Amino acid sequence: MIKVNALGDACPIPVVKTKNAIRELGSGGVVEVSVDNEIAVQNLNKMAKQKNYEFSYEKKSDTEYIVTVGINSDSKTDTNTVSKISGTQKDEISLKETVVVIDSDKMGDGDEEFSKTLLKGFIYALSSQDIPPAKIIFYNTGVKMTTKGSESIEDLKVLANAGAKIYSCGACLNNYGLTEKLLIGEVTNMYDIAGYLLNADLVVRP
Repeated sequence: MIKVNALGDACPIPVVKTKNAIRELGSGGVVEVSVDNEIAVQNLNKMAKQKNYEFSYEKKSDTEYIVTVGINSDSKTDTNTVSKISGTQKDEISLKETVVVIDSDKMGDGDEEFSKTLLKGFIYALSSQDIPPAKIIFYNTGVKMTTKGSESIEDLKVLANAGAKIYSCGACLNNYGLTEKLLIGEVTNMYDIAGYLLNADLVVRP
């Protein structure tokens, strides 16, 4: 059994932590996860159903739930694909030409701080996928995510190591005074951005 403490963790961290623990188990075993809200319980239940994992939970209090996920021989594990994204065999991944476009330092139009938290969570979730996008393009205030002060740099490094190409709009960096603060990826221009989008199989904009 592996015990996972996800108390206080925002979505999607509890699910990602649980998946990582399942990968450590390999072909079978149990993961016990502590979370502090019903939404996390529901998200873990959904993940378990998708993978044919056994699932149960116990409500300890209004702020603590113990979720148990059991892995058996019929479960759909991600062990092989994950080892590839770790960087040791990333050349074996067949990357689809998926381009992710991030044009703001927020996700959505709600509360500003919450919207920033959502985008941070999205990039974290993106870095935890089995296969990364081919390219991630940042423009307008989105370039703040690739520069000094961003809390997503480490997640972007994971994506870069997995094979994703990361680009930031040069004019945007200059406009916000961030040209010298770029920490990850390459500088690009709007001509190239237009070409990347036109040639993509799929464009994702959170």
